[in-house]
Amino acid sequence: MNPVSSGIIGLILLLSLLAIRMPVGFAMAIVGVSGFVYMVSPEGGLTMAARATWEQFASYNFSVIPLFILMGQFAFYSGISSRLYESAYKWLGHMRGGLAMATIGACAGFAAICGSSTATVATMAAVALPEMRKFKYDSALATGSIAAGGSMGILIPPSVILIVYGIMTEQSIGKLFAAGFLPGLLEAFLYITTISIICRMRPGLGPRGPKIPFKDKVIGLWGGTAETLAIFVLVIGGLFGGWFTPTEAAGVGAFCVMAMSVIMRRLNWKGFTESIYSTTGTTAMILIIVLGAVIFNKFIAVTRVPFALAEWVVGLDLPPLVIMIMIVIVYLIGGCFMDALGLILLTVPIFFPVATSLGFDPIWFGIIITRVAEIGVITPPVGMNVYVMKGVAQDVPLGTIFRGIIPFLMADVVSVFLLLFVPQIALFLPSIITY
Repeated sequence: MNPVSSGIIGLILLLSLLAIRMPVGFAMAIVGVSGFVYMVSPEGGLTMAARATWEQFASYNFSVIPLFILMGQFAFYSGISSRLYESAYKWLGHMRGGLAMATIGACAGFAAICGSSTATVATMAAVALPEMRKFKYDSALATGSIAAGGSMGILIPPSVILIVYGIMTEQSIGKLFAAGFLPGLLEAFLYITTISIICRMRPGLGPRGPKIPFKDKVIGLWGGTAETLAIFVLVIGGLFGGWFTPTEAAGVGAFCVMAMSVIMRRLNWKGFTESIYSTTGTTAMILIIVLGAVIFNKFIAVTRVPFALAEWVVGLDLPPLVIMIMIVIVYLIGGCFMDALGLILLTVPIFFPVATSLGFDPIWFGIIITRVAEIGVITPPVGMNVYVMKGVAQDVPLGTIFRGIIPFLMADVVSVFLLLFVPQIALFLPSIITY
C-alpha cells in the first residue's frame, strides 16, 4: 500500500472512532501511533509517541494556555460578567430586543478576558437568562442569543485556539490576536443587527425594558467596564507594544485580575480554589487533545497526504478564492461533528500548506478557519454551546435553542463572506503593530 493510501485509511479510521464518540485526543493518538507503527516500525512508533509527549508537555510555549485560562476563571468567579451585563443592560435594555443585545455586548466584553466559548455561555446564561425571562422574552431568542454570543470567546483575543494555531504554524501570537479583534467586533455588530431586525419584524419576541437616566448609564458604564478595559489594555496592549511575550502577558493578566478581585473583595477563598481546579481540568483536556493531534499529524506527515493534497489543489484550474471557499465548506461540515479545537488541530497540517501554496496570508487564514470553526460550537449535532445552554435552561427544549440559533448562523455566513472578500478586516491591525 502506498503512503498516501495509508494516510487516507488513517483518516477514515479516525472519523470512525469519532463517530462512536471516542474522545478526540485519544482517537487521534491511537490512529497516529498505529499508523506510524505500520509505516515505519513498532520501535519507531513508540519512540515517536514518547518523544512527542515529552516535547509537548515540557514546552514553554504551551504555558501560555493555562495562564490565560486562569485569568478567565478569576474573572468568572469575581463576577466581572454580571457587571458587564448590567452596564450593557442600562444602555440597551430600553430598546426592542435590548436585553438580548446587551447579552451580546457583555459576551464580547467577557470574551476579551476569558478566551473560552463554553465559559462565556455558562456565565452569561446565569446572568442574562433570568432578566430576559422577567421581561417575557421569547425562549428561542433568549437562549439563542446567549449561545451565539458565547461563541465569540473563540475569536476575540485572548483566544486559546489562536494560541494553538500560532504555535503549530509558527506565526506571531500577537499578530493573530490583533487580527482577531476587528472580526470579533464585526461579529458582535452583526449579531446585534440581527436581533434588531428580528424584533422589528416581531416586537413580541423581545419587549422593551425600562429607560435608565443618562447619568446612571454613564456611572454604570464606568463601573461595569473599567476593570475589563484596564485588564484588556494592559494585557493586549502590552503584547502588541512588545512589552510582554504572550506567556508574560497571560501571567500579568491572571495576577492583575486576581489582585483586583481580592482588593475589591470580589474573590473569596472558595472562588480562588474553584478557579485553580477549573483551570487544571481545562488545561489537561486541551493538552491531551494537542498531544493526540501532534501524534496523528506526525503519521500524516509520513504519509505525505498534506503535500499530495497541496500539489493536487495547486494543479486545479480554479481561482484561489474558489479553492478557499471549498476549504471553508469543509470546515463548516467538520464543525458539525467536532469541537473547534480538535477540528483546528486535525486539519491545519493538511490545509495550511494548501493555503500558503496558493499565496494566502497565514495570519488571515488562521482567522478564517477559527471564525468558521467557531460556527461549529452552535450547529448540530455537536453544538457544544447549545448543550451548555441546555444545561442551564433545563426547561427549554433543545430544539427551541437550535431554532433560536438560526438567525445568528445567517449573520455568521455574512461575516465569513466579508472576511473572505475583504481580508483587510483581519489584516489591518497586524499590519500596523510592531510585535
